[in-house]
Amino acid sequence: MSSGTPGRDAPERRPALTRGRIVRAAIGLIEREGADALSMRRVAAELGVAVMSLYNHVPNKGALLEGVAEHVVSGMELQDDPSAPWQERVRALVRAFRTVAHEYPRCMTIVLTRRFDTTVGLRPAERALALAEAAGFDGVTAVRIMRALMAYALGAQMREIGFGKMLHHLDTSPAENFAKLDAATFPHVIALGPELARHDPEADFEFGLDLLVGALEALPRARSAR
Repeated sequence: MSSGTPGRDAPERRPALTRGRIVRAAIGLIEREGADALSMRRVAAELGVAVMSLYNHVPNKGALLEGVAEHVVSGMELQDDPSAPWQERVRALVRAFRTVAHEYPRCMTIVLTRRFDTTVGLRPAERALALAEAAGFDGVTAVRIMRALMAYALGAQMREIGFGKMLHHLDTSPAENFAKLDAATFPHVIALGPELARHDPEADFEFGLDLLVGALEALPRARSAR
């Protein structure tokens, strides 16, 4: 006998389809299976909707990739303390970029291959250029500093991923492999084998960041730092 309660047996309503939901579904797919797996049809299947319904919010795959890149970059925590030394502000920016790269390692390949003339995409660049100006560098040097900071953050992430994959596929430890090398040809590698095999990405990252900031401090300035 029916309870007479309206809508009790009605199916659960699916959340409204939006550009944000589509982009998040694409990001989930990329992180699980890689960028090559992305297609409008796969994203539609992820959301349980007809593929044509996506085009009301995202006109094509290229626009979807732009949305993925924007979403990833917008996740950067760009909080800044203008009263702090520029060196610490630079460290905070690079760490923020590294955090995003950790959260979206596969989507970072999308970020690196998409245009960055959007408001969201240009925010990290604006911050880096502003920091370089505050440190007293001229415009040309500021642009090169920005590129160096981003290259370091991404390079460190790529190295960390590569080292992790190498360890996963090895049957023996790197230190054991180093010990089998010819001592006359690789004396330093053998002697420092245990240290070379140690995987401490945070310590490596901070060491390299200190080197980078130290190198920036030694560059000539156009004027005094603010």
